[in-house]
Amino acid sequence: MKVLKFGGTSVGTVESLLNVKSIVEGIDAPAVVVVSALGGLTDKLIATANMAAEADPAYRDEMEAISSRHFHIISNVVPEDKRPEVIKEVSLLLNELKRIYDGLSLIKDLPAKTLDVIVSFGERMSSVIVAAMIDGAERRDSLNFIKTEKWFDKNIADQKLTTQLVIEEFQTPFNKAIVPGFIATDKDSGEITTLGRGGSDFTGALIAAAMEAEVLEIWTDVDGFMTADPRIIPEAKVVPHMTFIESMELCTFGAKVIYPPTIYPVFHKNIPIKILNTFNPTAPGTLVTDTRLESDFPMKGVSSLRNTTIFSLRATPGSDIAEVQTRTFNAVAKQGIKLFIVTIVPERNNEFSFMVSDNDAEIAMDLIKSEFAPELSKRSIETPLMRNSLTTIAVVGEDMKNKKRLAERIRHSLHRDGIKVEATSTGASDTTITFIVSPERTERALQIIHSLVF
Repeated sequence: MKVLKFGGTSVGTVESLLNVKSIVEGIDAPAVVVVSALGGLTDKLIATANMAAEADPAYRDEMEAISSRHFHIISNVVPEDKRPEVIKEVSLLLNELKRIYDGLSLIKDLPAKTLDVIVSFGERMSSVIVAAMIDGAERRDSLNFIKTEKWFDKNIADQKLTTQLVIEEFQTPFNKAIVPGFIATDKDSGEITTLGRGGSDFTGALIAAAMEAEVLEIWTDVDGFMTADPRIIPEAKVVPHMTFIESMELCTFGAKVIYPPTIYPVFHKNIPIKILNTFNPTAPGTLVTDTRLESDFPMKGVSSLRNTTIFSLRATPGSDIAEVQTRTFNAVAKQGIKLFIVTIVPERNNEFSFMVSDNDAEIAMDLIKSEFAPELSKRSIETPLMRNSLTTIAVVGEDMKNKKRLAERIRHSLHRDGIKVEATSTGASDTTITFIVSPERTERALQIIHSLVF
């Protein structure tokens, strides 16, 4: 049994949806097909919600455009005999969505719970359309079996309960089961929640892991993982194979191929991931598995993550820097803030640095100051230094921990081109070396690094 996930670009137009139909109907075995909302719709749903909450009457025009787009898709991809039922079902959803927008325009507020309900409509409608479009398919509602729980004011998947419910849901025989991605329900309240942006990938992974699928196929608009962003590096090439860890590192540092949390459920079950192109279905794509192959590229890729902030913490000589690190990470993690890199400079063993998103920087600073208030007042720890609006460039490949000479070559090459490296992390990861540069030199730095390693 396979699990396939089709992203927004794959279900965004009549042409792409007909490709999806051909791909899924060509599978001669049971398959679960997870679909995102029509391409760009989630952003439009959010923007329209904000307009309604501001009592901007233009939200009605946006609502009309959302309706027209779905009806256009239905009239062009759904067989004529099924069309009336699909129009009826989608119309009910659109009417419910409109009532919510109308309510927002009256209360002039947009609660987070309401926004979760609003964005859920994208996947709920697309899955109805795709299920009717594909011969022999049926819709299975993920709101019944993808469950979340609260963790520090965030909704996270309850994987144990979800696994149990997925197994129960798919015990009954099926040919092609179409599932809306991204959406879930709270295990306690039953309220609609979401798995976050990119959550349709995660839905696919949760189902694949629960069902012990033979493969999780992620269908998108590129031929696979590439050695760099081809919009910046035209000579970038497809990577035929990489490990779970390598793919996770590339995606964490900006490669928008897989939503990073996707990898964990299938990694633990050793279920391969295949990245394939809906618009070029005969391309071999990229296979992601647990172990390296003899034919692997030694280097897998160069990716970049913009809008990052670097923090540097320094304690007095002789301080237990490991304890300072632990307290820092615990304080930040309790608010769900993700740390990207941690570095300790051997010659300055009372100092360490870490990276967060610019969006989380101010909160992280407040948390650190609160955690170390006594030490800061005694000056046993210095006020953290914070530099934001930087770009983190990651070079991912085999045995990067021991490629110190490569790191030096990259640094020297960037320096010769007048690019200042704000910080470097080497030796902290077996698969990744990172360089922090200013945003205006990002593209040039990527070009230089890619030419050096490929």
